[in-house]
Amino acid sequence: MLKLSKLTDYGTLVMTVLAAAPETMRTAADLATRTRLGAPTVAKLLKLLAQGELVESSRGAHGGYRLARAPEKITVADVVRVLEGPIGITECAVHSGGCGIESSCSARANWRLINSAIRHALEAVTLAQMAAPMRGVKAMRDSASSAISLSRLNLGGHNASAKISGKL
Repeated sequence: MLKLSKLTDYGTLVMTVLAAAPETMRTAADLATRTRLGAPTVAKLLKLLAQGELVESSRGAHGGYRLARAPEKITVADVVRVLEGPIGITECAVHSGGCGIESSCSARANWRLINSAIRHALEAVTLAQMAAPMRGVKAMRDSASSAISLSRLNLGGHNASAKISGKL
């Protein structure tokens, strides 16, 4: 099974809550309550997201956290990169030289193509789109419709259609 870590899943949830009211400063405790996540987990996520420059913090009586940029300018890929590192389905899709059979591997080019499709799909979905259901707004989904069809990937001469569900 290919899946993101729980921490990245939770981080996306925290970012989605922040995106639902981007001008509002939210405390870590408020975010923990709204997301139903443990306060230590939310604190850890906020620290990582702040280091990754996706959220900004403010101290004081009216302090808290908010998005560092507009929710339309932050993608799910941005969150994944901050919390997971480079988006890569296989090591060779991200870094060269890490595999002993890399130079003779017939699957490498196809893994890179698949990796690119996944990366583009994550880059196509913004936090504004993720937060739209929370705000009761029907999101405009241009390049990221509720189901992104990545049509006719050329995998070793075979045409294949990949469909990535929009159930985020």
